Formats: sequence, structure tokens, C-alpha cells
Amino acid sequence: MSGKQRFAGVELGGTKCIALLVEGNAILDQVSVPTTSPRETLPGVNQHLTRWQAEGGFAALGIASFGPLQLNPARPDFGRMLSTPKYGWSGADVAGTLTEGLTCPWNIDTDVNGAALAEYLWGAGAGCDSLCYITIGTGIGGGLLLHGRPIHGAMHPEIGHIRTRRMPGDTFGGICPFHGDCIEGLISGPALAARFGAPAETVPDTHPTWPDVAADIAELAGTILLTTSAQRILFGGSVSAYRPFLLPMVRTRLVEQLSSYLPFLNAASAEDIIRLPALGTEAGPRGAIALARGALGA
Repeated sequence: MSGKQRFAGVELGGTKCIALLVEGNAILDQVSVPTTSPRETLPGVNQHLTRWQAEGGFAALGIASFGPLQLNPARPDFGRMLSTPKYGWSGADVAGTLTEGLTCPWNIDTDVNGAALAEYLWGAGAGCDSLCYITIGTGIGGGLLLHGRPIHGAMHPEIGHIRTRRMPGDTFGGICPFHGDCIEGLISGPALAARFGAPAETVPDTHPTWPDVAADIAELAGTILLTTSAQRILFGGSVSAYRPFLLPMVRTRLVEQLSSYLPFLNAASAEDIIRLPALGTEAGPRGAIALARGALGA
């Protein structure tokens, strides 16, 4: 991130919200607040943004938020949260509250589109024309870039609610309140806790259910390859980061399923296609800054 302009970014996650002020590559200030209710979280973050504006200002603000979001500027609910499983957040005026009193340009997108953009610019997506970023955490989010631009249309990608083929004998019903056994209902953090009967971080790597989880992730990766032809799929979030045995299992199963049909897919190419993000936990905050830069065309 070169240049000496100041930018502000907000990464609104399901459990915490990070706001940062940067100048070039330097972080001048950063705050983290719990994501509780919209009435508590959003005005609290706005106070920090307002202070930064008064203390020297910033050229633009980027907002990378969990979703689903209304991202069509022509809609009256632009910048608001749509129907979400997170209690109390449906209809929350995310952009309106965060930008209240600010005079700079701003940009809003999903947190995963922001993370995908950060990885494309500065991380594991460098050199790719198309990229998908998946985070496995409290929920399942998917960001998709084409020619370096986040995909929008009728809405934004809702990859976490795709239904995938199940492993024979896997009878777990899923926990998504909307779709039951969509991929979020199967492999998100709360879903894994329900599936294992214990928090996932306490479950040993040798547990016999992990291959079913890897199979579900492989089905998701295959669906993405078949529908988007993404050159790279990055799996972020706590599950991917702290269970390093999962992605090799995913690659193996993906090649077994699709290499006879997809000419570009083999054991070697799968290593390059299915990867961890390079930026780690910085992808989200950097994504917010990338969105801020985009508000200026930078």
C-alpha cells in the first residue's frame, strides 16, 4: 500500500469490529470493539471515525461488513443489512450510521469481497484474473473477483448458502435457520460444534468426522470451479488456519472427483488452486482499506 494519503477502513465482523486509520503502509491508529447490537456497535465506531476526521482527516472510508448487504446504490435500503441469522442486525443501517457526519467519499462491500480484494492486490491472489475467497468461521462467506473487481449483480455472492452433495452415511441435518444443510449449516464454527457435540477447537485431528468435513469443503470447491472457473480459491478463517490437514484432504478429494472432466485440474495444479490466504487475519482490515482506495479510484 504505497502513497501518503490517509484512508480509514472498517471491518465489521460477526464477533468484533476493527476500525483503522492508515497513511501509506503505516497504521496510525486502530480500535477494536465487540459486535453486539447495531445501536451499540455502529455509533461507537462512528465516534472514532469522526475523531480521526477532526484530527487530520482521511481521503476516503472503506466498509467491509458481514452480510448479506444491499449493495445496489439505486435501492432505498442501500448500505443496510438484509435478512441475516445474526440476531438484531436485519435491516441495520450499516453505511448510514458509520458515515454519519463524515464528509469524505466512502465505499461499502462484503467483508469477504474486501478480503478477496486485499489478497488480489497484496497477497495470495496476486497475478490471478479471477479469485474466490472463502472464510470458514462463525458463518461461511464467499467473495468473488473477476478482472480484479468484486462481483455484484442482483445482490452479491452468497456462497455460504449453496447446497452441496453429501457424503454417503452423513446424516447431520445442518443448523442454518434458512436452509438447514447448506454449506454454512454444515461447516461453520457453530455447525461444527453441533456436529461434533463439542467446540471444534477441542476435537482431535483424528476424529472420524473430519473426513466428512473435508468432503463438504471439496464439494464447495468443486462447485466454485465448475461455476466460476476461478483460478484460485483461498480458504481463510479459523478452521482452515488451525486444521492444516484439511486442505490436503480437500485437494485429494477434489482431484478424484473432477480431474477426469476439468483438463486443468491435477494433483500439482490443485496445490496452486486451493490455498490459504497470504495475509491471514490482516486480509479483512486491509480489504476495508482497499475499498477506501477504490472510492477514490486509487
